[in-house]
Amino acid sequence: MPHKSDTPDAPDAAAATEDSATAGGDEEPGEIPGPSRPPGRRRWVRVLRWTAGGLAVALLGTAGAGYLYLRHLNSNLTKEELNLGSKPPLPRATPNAEGQTPINILLLGSDSRGSEANAELGGARDNADRPGLADTQMLIHVSADRGHISALSIPRDTRVTIPECTDPKDGTVYPQTERTINTSIQHGGPGCTVATWEELTGIPIDHFMMVEFAGAVSLADAVGGVPVCVADNVHDEDSGLHLEAGTTEVKGEQALQWLRTRHGFEDGSDIGRTKAQQMYFTAMATELQQGTKLTDPVQLMDLAEAATDALTVDPGLGSVEALYDLGEDVKNVPSDAMTMVTMPWLPDPQRPAAHVIPNAERAERIFSAIRNDVALDDAEGLRAAEEAEAERLAAEAPDPAPAEEIAVAVRNGTGTAAIGPVTGRASQVAGALYGEGFTQAYADDTWVTQEATTLGYPAGDPQRLADARAVAEALGLPASAVRESEGTTVLVLTIGADWREGTLYPAPPEEPGADAEETGDAEETGDAEETGDAGDRERDDAPEEILREDEAVTGKDENACMTVNPLHIW
Repeated sequence: MPHKSDTPDAPDAAAATEDSATAGGDEEPGEIPGPSRPPGRRRWVRVLRWTAGGLAVALLGTAGAGYLYLRHLNSNLTKEELNLGSKPPLPRATPNAEGQTPINILLLGSDSRGSEANAELGGARDNADRPGLADTQMLIHVSADRGHISALSIPRDTRVTIPECTDPKDGTVYPQTERTINTSIQHGGPGCTVATWEELTGIPIDHFMMVEFAGAVSLADAVGGVPVCVADNVHDEDSGLHLEAGTTEVKGEQALQWLRTRHGFEDGSDIGRTKAQQMYFTAMATELQQGTKLTDPVQLMDLAEAATDALTVDPGLGSVEALYDLGEDVKNVPSDAMTMVTMPWLPDPQRPAAHVIPNAERAERIFSAIRNDVALDDAEGLRAAEEAEAERLAAEAPDPAPAEEIAVAVRNGTGTAAIGPVTGRASQVAGALYGEGFTQAYADDTWVTQEATTLGYPAGDPQRLADARAVAEALGLPASAVRESEGTTVLVLTIGADWREGTLYPAPPEEPGADAEETGDAEETGDAEETGDAGDRERDDAPEEILREDEAVTGKDENACMTVNPLHIW
């Protein structure tokens, strides 16, 4: 049964960052066999360079100059559990014919002010005791054949389902809730953000890496600068960014200013900031692959120190050797085969000026491409993969039971902290199901409050999954609304705050009216805008390209420049 969130969204401190790194860990490193002889200079430089840049945006680094130095670098790394969710992690991807498997790594930037260095760089010292928010979230997918990289960002103010998570440090259990995705890290650590991504996307996460304010600055310094471009002179008082039109090589605090800038780019929303981050990481990848700045052994050692000290990783990446192996595994992916996208989104019906929600249908196409290891710019390959996936699911799934044999409990979860529930919603929708032949549908008076509508079915029951899909089709619910549910014996339809009217789930608008303006996670005030009468409607099922021209950042366009918000041109 869904749990009611009993805490308001956490305050969003001073346009928190998209980058960060935790200070070095204090765990003792495991036994690491020492090399029989020091590696030659050529291999040593190659090890450093590719561990530093092998994952493009991962910003890794190591030095491999001997056993003691390896132990030192390993002790720099902070390790935390990969997945804190109550559900089992998703199965790993199936190897291809050559035995290769894709790699999915979640990159996180925390806005924690917990250290003096982070507080000085991020400001808002009054938030020093607040747990950090995961304000940058980017999934890096490296294809099984190592031929392409797809990167998917989710805006930090996206309202999603955060699953039940347990903090391994003190055993605190955080119930499932509906909140913005950047708060998921406060539910026990980065492992809950990993669980949230798996819940939302269906993509198995193999590893995570997290960095904080001070780490982002030290990494930028160690790399030697990253070229970024703006179409006009830009000045953003909030982040401190002040650049002339054209290309500038940013490093240190200026690099952090670029990564944190929101108001100065595009429409001033978090969406523009996410695009600027993608451009930064693409440029970083190109610089590291070209290797022009990583020829000095001292600089390479500085990068090794900065990277290992900056990173918090899962145990699977908790050693220099693991990072090096990862870099070696992906080093040959050309930078022009990288495609970075932001998840398609819509304004949140409850807070349209502050939060967004996934555009379920368009986002699912991107999730499907990554799950099926298809490059995001390969529309033909994606369609073939989607057809194959649909055929496989159809072949594996049983037929649904007759409508009159499917029991559906309908719950009214339309109430929120800002606005009361719509009276009679459960009875109204249950009646609509009855009219469609689902004569065992009934209104369940269990009190819940939920942002997004869900249709739960008993976990691990393929027949009930087929039944749930039949109910979802009758109501126009997207596939993403159908979810496994523990402890239930019937289908449970929970009508969320996103469906306050009508008996057919409201269709998303063709285009957002305006990008959501980020205002942080302040207390909700005022009445929410209702979605309008869903009513009976025609749905356009015509296929569309997975990406639109203005949605992707790729390594192919070396001359791309950020559009500057007219209010911040000087």
